[in-house]
Amino acid sequence: MMKGNMRGWLLGMAILLLLLSACSKDEKVGAEEKEPDATESEEVEETAEEPEEEEDSKGSLHFQAPFTGVLTKDENWARPVLATINNHPAARPQSGISQADIVYEFLAEGNMTRLLALFQSELPETVGPIRSARDYFVYLAKGLDAFYVAHGYSPDAQKLLANRYVEHVNGMQYDGTLFKRSSDRKAPHNSYISGDNIKAAMEKTKSSTEIDKIPEFSFHDSIEDARVGDIATMIDVRFSSDKNFISTFSYDPESATYDRMVNGIKTIDKSNDMPVAVSNILVLEAPHRTIDSVGRLAIDIESGGKAILFQAGIAKEVEWKNIDGFMVPVENGAPANLVPGKTWIHIIPTSGISKSVTYTP
Repeated sequence: MMKGNMRGWLLGMAILLLLLSACSKDEKVGAEEKEPDATESEEVEETAEEPEEEEDSKGSLHFQAPFTGVLTKDENWARPVLATINNHPAARPQSGISQADIVYEFLAEGNMTRLLALFQSELPETVGPIRSARDYFVYLAKGLDAFYVAHGYSPDAQKLLANRYVEHVNGMQYDGTLFKRSSDRKAPHNSYISGDNIKAAMEKTKSSTEIDKIPEFSFHDSIEDARVGDIATMIDVRFSSDKNFISTFSYDPESATYDRMVNGIKTIDKSNDMPVAVSNILVLEAPHRTIDSVGRLAIDIESGGKAILFQAGIAKEVEWKNIDGFMVPVENGAPANLVPGKTWIHIIPTSGISKSVTYTP
């Protein structure tokens, strides 16, 4: 009996050990199965979050500004405003030009130039000094479908404005109301208009406030794509031998923009003390002819011609065409790519590039 009891006891212990071992294995297997599930769950969460961050990052810069190519978070369909700004030495420094998407520099009478500042991305608090219109300024505003701002006019420009060839406001009708005179300068170098009064003028004249035409500009995806051409980090553009109308641009590789100086004085915005910094400089040749004894000009902004484009510290010869009202640089038959940012455009007489533009590495 003792041997039988002993065998039974040993058999019972063996069965118990087998059962304990099986339970231990089941727990281990269960643990091993649960751990990968937890890890896999964490990986799924991380994978799910990353695309959301990437999508948000791309989604925050989805709108390309039409005149600068700069990507922004919010859409801006404001109508462009084109203002004639005085460029006489007595009118400097000017207000608002650091915020212009594009500045066009044209000859007026006496080998002096005037600026046409185009604002679409933002409208400055103050713009000026505002100066008088010329017919080719009005034609430019028409091509851009811009609301045009000037104070005064030539006889040809007056006819166009009187016939409402473009929607506009002029200081001749609103001097002292929408246009204000500064006390620190003498007329005609002291007429200014505020951004708020430009908006008020658009409302008063029942003018459209939304953009209607998108320019045929093309932009590089990367600054590296622009670095094809001759090295040009210092640029002089001459409208005459008068040092007050020679623009000198110097390239800053860190910001990939050009500063501007005239007669040794850096171009600074009077309203905010910010320097003018542009990503592109365009010099366009256009036919000029004198039309009266005062020296007023007719400038052809329709026919196109030779051009030179400066960007990313590089110079390249291109052409320009008027495409649907916009003076567009063209390369190999298609719009030439610009570097996203602000642009300064010089319009010089035909055959003037060789004698009016110099640049050095």
